[in-house]
Amino acid sequence: MIKSVLIFNTQGKPRLTKFYQQIDVDLQQQIVKEIHSLVVKRPAAACNFLEGSKLLGGADTRIIYRNYATLYFVFVVDSSESELGILDLIQT
Repeated sequence: MIKSVLIFNTQGKPRLTKFYQQIDVDLQQQIVKEIHSLVVKRPAAACNFLEGSKLLGGADTRIIYRNYATLYFVFVVDSSESELGILDLIQT
């Protein structure tokens, strides 16, 4: 199940945030900051999959992202989703 879709630039300014679960606005902002810090510091040659943190829902949650120019397209999903399927969705 897709938990959220995030698009933000390299400075961390959100361009689109969509959460599919009821989450407080302050917690949403913390999640965007945490995901930005995790994704931006990874090298370009690293894989596009990350395990979630406690803030996101624990080890059952995965972060799948793709970088295009100055934007990061990020999907937060649970373990039942296919990582390659989500990457294909981002590509499309």
